[in-house]
Amino acid sequence: MGFLSKNIGQFGKSLKEVDDVLEAERPFDHKTDELLRFALSIKARSAPCVRKHFKGARAAGASDAEIAYVFALTMREAAGADDCWTHGVIGDLEDAGAVASSGGGCGCC
Repeated sequence: MGFLSKNIGQFGKSLKEVDDVLEAERPFDHKTDELLRFALSIKARSAPCVRKHFKGARAAGASDAEIAYVFALTMREAAGADDCWTHGVIGDLEDAGAVASSGGGCGCC
């Protein structure tokens, strides 16, 4: 955040305010929050955040089995979403008859 903070000083302060509100309103226990953040960090492809929230989940009491489940679930949902998205993109390029005969669904979920 160094570049943004240097050039838009209010940006970092505003993010901190959002963090404070989210912390105050969090409806989940700390472990669940860290597991959610771990999954979101994977999807955001943020290596520092994945490391932070992997460690945070462990520190909050998550077992390796719980972390592995969230990791696998994140990968599975991403694969399904990628499958559906790709079918949607190429669907108009496919023979209309072939797409129609498949039932129109991608089977991702």
